[in-house]
Amino acid sequence: MDDKTFWALMDELSRRPGGRHERLEWLRGALRLGSAAEAVEFQARLEAACAAVATGALWSAADRIEGGLCSDDGFDYFALWLVAQGQETYGAVLADPDALAGVPEVLALVGRPLREWRDDEWPEWEELDYVAQEVFGELTGRQGDGPEAFDEALDAVQETGVNPEEGIATAAATARTGTPRLDALFPAEAGS
Repeated sequence: MDDKTFWALMDELSRRPGGRHERLEWLRGALRLGSAAEAVEFQARLEAACAAVATGALWSAADRIEGGLCSDDGFDYFALWLVAQGQETYGAVLADPDALAGVPEVLALVGRPLREWRDDEWPEWEELDYVAQEVFGELTGRQGDGPEAFDEALDAVQETGVNPEEGIATAAATARTGTPRLDALFPAEAGS
């Protein structure tokens, strides 16, 4: 699976109707049409794209949106959610974290107390991280073997140097760090 195919899947995932469960079912179906090796390559590209999100500026932006509650795991899930927004949104946010202020899913949270957010509204998507492994297990008949075979295959692919697209990596390296629009939408609590 090359970058073009990976991002085509992410772009389609971002446009799919229905909730996250239905969208993940679509992705599972799309990955089942390929080989077990392609499922592993998908995961390698997903992890590489998520690694590019790991900047202080994006951590601060995610934490701002989540009212200071963004944990280490929560940030990993935020990265998955961001990749699932599609290539255009992903690239724009890497280049300027304040672009999150224009993402419809983020705008839907503005002015609402965190306790009122449904689980599928949080800008986090942990379940996306397990799709390729599940499909790999189905395609190889190794669902009950645990993640070892998948992890070994993933390690082998990652050793070949799967990286996010050069332009995206460059955007992350030169990203703006201020988030005035996001700060206005999600003001810090007084005294925090």
